[in-house]
Amino acid sequence: MSDFIEQKILTAFEKLLTGRVNELLQKYEFRIAPIEFNAPAGVGTIAPVLRLYECERPEKERIVQIDAYTLTIRLTIPETADSERDAYAYAAAIGTALAEDPTLGGVTDRAVLTGKKYVPPKTAFNGEGWEAVFTLRLTVEGMTV
Repeated sequence: MSDFIEQKILTAFEKLLTGRVNELLQKYEFRIAPIEFNAPAGVGTIAPVLRLYECERPEKERIVQIDAYTLTIRLTIPETADSERDAYAYAAAIGTALAEDPTLGGVTDRAVLTGKKYVPPKTAFNGEGWEAVFTLRLTVEGMTV
């Protein structure tokens, strides 16, 4: 594994999504497509897009050497009669998994879900699907730039 903290964060979050989040999704009474990376589209899985950005830090965080990151997760959910419900199910599973492991296995000091956005298709049943976008703030203490 690389020594870069950014890569460690992305790897830890991928493990969280394909591990604990998928376990939680399986426990629901209705079928929710699992999250998989590198899966072809349309095979009964959801392939997330992760984007990691370094945040601007306030003076206090710079003094105590806390690096802050924003991670966005974008899920495109195929349009069905249950797409909206599925978007909420992904949000619940991600929130629960983060509450259980807010350090992502010790990679970060804290990961907090700070935003959820649900975007319906512009017109019904045109093949676009729903989007669920989740924003997290992650902090890592003691890193030097």
